[in-house]
Amino acid sequence: MKKIDHLTDEALVELVRDKDQELYRFLVKRYQDKLIRYASYFVKDEQKAWDIVQDSFIKAFVNLKGFNLKKKFSSWIYMIVHNESLNFIKKHKREISLEDNQWVLKGLKDKQDLEGDFQKKEVKKMVLKSLQKLPLKYKTVLALFYLEDKSYEEISDVLRLPVGTVGVRINRAKKMFKLIYKGGETNGKN
Repeated sequence: MKKIDHLTDEALVELVRDKDQELYRFLVKRYQDKLIRYASYFVKDEQKAWDIVQDSFIKAFVNLKGFNLKKKFSSWIYMIVHNESLNFIKKHKREISLEDNQWVLKGLKDKQDLEGDFQKKEVKKMVLKSLQKLPLKYKTVLALFYLEDKSYEEISDVLRLPVGTVGVRINRAKKMFKLIYKGGETNGKN
């Protein structure tokens, strides 16, 4: 199946829609870990993150015929996971902490290149605590931009926001994050 590995997501979607639905497993394989990590930014429970992602893959599969092949599949599937995560939060109406979440820590580990294990753990803990204090709309753009390596355009697609709004939110989020990280607080109303 080496040929499949070299196909773009969109070409693979087209094959799934038109020829072989079993090929959908390759899309799942490509995105499952990343999406679980992303869902974990919203929910602390790793099993719930798995459930959110599995529900999202099912929704995506059911609606695959409606997917516009001119768009990026990655943005579309992230948008579905994003919406499912928000629905989960609304349904459970409780604050979900990021502390001790292994998927989030894995994402941060991949991004940071610091000296010494102790220092890495301490920095990660502080970053997660600071990130948790941000309002959801800012936490989301920072997670997508820095931890998921999404471009402004991809974030725009995922969150269904204009690119300019994404830029403004990332800029505000950086300022708020710095303030929180340095020991200050924000009022969380921006």
